[in-house]
Amino acid sequence: MYGKTYSAKPADIEKKWVLIDASGLVVGRLASIIALRLRGKHKASFTPHLDDGDNIIVINADKVVLTGRKRDQKVYYHHTGYPGGIKERSAKFILEGRFPERILEKAVQRMLPRGPLGRQQLSNLRVYKGSEHPHTAQNPATLNVAALNTKNVRSA
Repeated sequence: MYGKTYSAKPADIEKKWVLIDASGLVVGRLASIIALRLRGKHKASFTPHLDDGDNIIVINADKVVLTGRKRDQKVYYHHTGYPGGIKERSAKFILEGRFPERILEKAVQRMLPRGPLGRQQLSNLRVYKGSEHPHTAQNPATLNVAALNTKNVRSA
């Protein structure tokens, strides 16, 4: 009488390679699109307990944009593990530092589920601060995030 719910098997999973140019894109909006694709929720064959998302390459991660006054006011905290060891860094400090791609990596990581599957899905994300990437052999398809919504792009 009723149809059965489709559940993908690990052998059925087909991963694509997607290239995203992050220059001028808003961090949170870009991160939510990346997290959705890493999980595989954009596919009709989405299965919650399997990693059926795409492999995503992000270039120009140092040119992402934070809206409002977040660049100066947003603070990232981490703890050293020692008593009273909470440290803070502003978004501006990280973006102007040695690893500006960590802003986007952290935004995506915090949108994925915690646990072994979320860590596995995060490993399918590769973020580079420049316009070069070593994955040309995979022939990644380009995803134009700017064209999806006008709010995805802001001038710095």
